[in-house]
Amino acid sequence: MLSGFRVLDFTWVLGGPFASQLLAQLGAEVIKVEPLEGDLSRRVSSHSTVFEGDSGFFLSVNRGKSSIALDLKSEQGREVLYDLVRESDAIIYGFAPDVPKRLGLDKKSLLAVNPKIAIGQLIGLHDKGPFAKAPAFDLVVQAMSGVMSITGNKDSKPVRLGYQAADLTGGLYLALGCVGLMLKALKSGIGDLLQVSLLDCQLAMLTWQAQNYFISDVVPKANGARHPVIAPSDIYPCADEQFIALSPTGQQFWESFCEAIGREDLANDSRFDHPVRRIENVESLTQELNQVFQARKASDWAAHLFEQRVPAALVNNIEQATSQPLVHERNMVEELIHPRTQATLRFLGNPFKFEGAESTSYPPAFGEHTRKILSQVCGYEARLIDQLIKANVIFQGDVNDQTE
Repeated sequence: MLSGFRVLDFTWVLGGPFASQLLAQLGAEVIKVEPLEGDLSRRVSSHSTVFEGDSGFFLSVNRGKSSIALDLKSEQGREVLYDLVRESDAIIYGFAPDVPKRLGLDKKSLLAVNPKIAIGQLIGLHDKGPFAKAPAFDLVVQAMSGVMSITGNKDSKPVRLGYQAADLTGGLYLALGCVGLMLKALKSGIGDLLQVSLLDCQLAMLTWQAQNYFISDVVPKANGARHPVIAPSDIYPCADEQFIALSPTGQQFWESFCEAIGREDLANDSRFDHPVRRIENVESLTQELNQVFQARKASDWAAHLFEQRVPAALVNNIEQATSQPLVHERNMVEELIHPRTQATLRFLGNPFKFEGAESTSYPPAFGEHTRKILSQVCGYEARLIDQLIKANVIFQGDVNDQTE
């Protein structure tokens, strides 16, 4: 889909690398440009989640890329950078707002080198004033955006989402913006810069909850798994202390659900016979359904309600979620062979399904493709590459079946 597009990835840790991995999964050639000390996320993990020297954190967002190690602060390193920019379609980075100009990665400098280059910039909060240098870790952004205030149980303290929602959402927007910029350059021949803020993206994800607040002035609050305006839409404990998630939205699904659980009386109960009344009497409805679901195991209920086409599912843990048959039918868990040790490891698959899609390669070793990229992309001779390595401008890591 993006075959033929080359993207330079100067991001690190999570949000930016997630964006570039999405671009790789869409078919783009992604070159991960790392500092001489490597991407910090290669080392961010406990000892129990390191595989063949790399952290699970790094492995999770760096498939389908090649890696080059480069000293951007040196004059020679800047020259190498610009040679890569001349041969690329896009560049993404996640530096603090004042860093790109110092490194020669600002819009003016990059467009002078390649007038068609698409520039995607990921920042934390803002690029001006006191917010420009403010640290914007995922938890902080979740707190600032209001998402923590609507997450967790009613009347309990705020809870962060169970994964790095701010970083990953920012990555999604960055990838989408990068594709848009490349399409613009393809049609107009003019490159441009697009900036994505982690906070902006989290605010954008509030969608209808923020919109309802703008209309009503009623501040949304945490409501556990329960939906604030639809009932039943919640999780319910079953006989085996597992949970079933249920959301028979709309009168037809509600009536089908009541029939499926053998409680047709609930459909005609004056407390529950209309969507508004079900919300008004949600506590009574919850009590009724808690008793119903205690009769069987959660997996039995899930299978039964699925057969009856009722919107319900077992509340899975990560092990259950990644081992369910549907996940394997969709190829959302893949097993890859480590290119140097031949050890095997499972990875999450490509969510983009399109004709011609190929499995993305194993995450690269640090600086693994430095020599190959500079030779094939920039046309550097072996002697020049050797000189740059000796001068500590670039680093060549472990090589796996590379040819110049």
